[in-house]
Amino acid sequence: MDTLAQYIQTLAPQLIAWRRDFHHFAESGWVEFRTAAKVAEILDSLGYELAMGRDVIDAESRMGLPDDATLSREFARARSQGAPEKWLAPFEGGFTGIVATLNTGRPGPTLAFRVDMDALDLSEALDDSHRPFRDGFASCNAGMMHACAHDGHTTIGLGLAKVLKQNEAQLNGTVKLIFQPAEEGTRGARAMVAAGALDGVDYFTAIHIGTGVPAGTAICGSDNFMATTKFDVNFTGVAAHAGGKPEDGRNALLAAAQAALALHSIAPHSEGASRVNVGVMQAGSGRNVVPANALIKVETRGESEAINQYVFERAQAVITGAAALYGVSAEMRLMGAATSSAPTPAWVDYLREQASQVSGIVHAIDKVKAPAGSEDATLMMARVQQNGGMASYIVFGTDLSAGHHNEKFDFDEQVMAVAIETLARTALNFPWTRGV
Repeated sequence: MDTLAQYIQTLAPQLIAWRRDFHHFAESGWVEFRTAAKVAEILDSLGYELAMGRDVIDAESRMGLPDDATLSREFARARSQGAPEKWLAPFEGGFTGIVATLNTGRPGPTLAFRVDMDALDLSEALDDSHRPFRDGFASCNAGMMHACAHDGHTTIGLGLAKVLKQNEAQLNGTVKLIFQPAEEGTRGARAMVAAGALDGVDYFTAIHIGTGVPAGTAICGSDNFMATTKFDVNFTGVAAHAGGKPEDGRNALLAAAQAALALHSIAPHSEGASRVNVGVMQAGSGRNVVPANALIKVETRGESEAINQYVFERAQAVITGAAALYGVSAEMRLMGAATSSAPTPAWVDYLREQASQVSGIVHAIDKVKAPAGSEDATLMMARVQQNGGMASYIVFGTDLSAGHHNEKFDFDEQVMAVAIETLARTALNFPWTRGV
């Protein structure tokens, strides 16, 4: 074991403590107030320059934002749960993003690493078969749970910050650590991109742990993320007595039902995989009332941006037609978006070289074939690449107690050190004079 790996191993107790703290105080998208304040406090103590809140989050580009009452309630709860007061204010109102910068003062490119911080809207299992409950760090916030390893990702970002600061003399140029809110539902990255958080980045790496990848495997160029658009549709009709005067009504429920069925009948695309799903439908107020309101929550996906756009455009036409058929109005609200992933081959090769040097990684490979879900770090990747930089997405395999987004999800905490070492080597071994 070399000096870097040995040093990272000494951090294990701190890493586990951070991870379990974030897990215990789980906060979902746009309300990661305590999490962000804790992260800012730690990064500041390490000597990083911080940009936070509105400086890195464009207000108008946020998607799927909770209502004002929820934002206020969760902000107050974060304060009551020990969020450091000094660092809390910048995040108020749902601006829970951080960019930490380490500027060496020496010439060189800018490397950026992105991790996400949000939990899921899910109630955690509370029984002794589930380690977080058994060991006392299950979520104390009802209906919020880290069931996708973002508590681990946040910890990896902090561990990387500590390692790079410790070895700053080996670095040139600039390193940026991006702590993103609201990845679940692909809601947060667009706002950071719009705020300019990725401008000036030459080499970008996003990470994930788990996702069914075996322990000891690192996928250094995940290119299987699907482009997606997530949206809500509110149908508004006219209420009427269902028995006495049904002709006076305009049935929003039937319009929503018609739309739901037709959306699932959109023809597939010949050039690749596509998806559409109506996940929620809510409507009506009473048995004898023509329903005046209905809501559906929908997502489209495509193997490429063009395929997703095809499905989304067809979905818009379906919704417009269903509303017209029943004489109601339909209002669409964008709730999330991501593009497909296209990692830069040269950067994937470099990441694979660095991962191959880590003792905890047995197999460092380029990519996997099967279509996956969606991930809004792809928007960050795309911005860096559009500006002439390189980007990739690396997945670190680990043993899981249950699948992602399951109430019994947990992961082997040893993977955090593996990820930190890989990312640290990516920066510390970078060929500053010639680039990749």
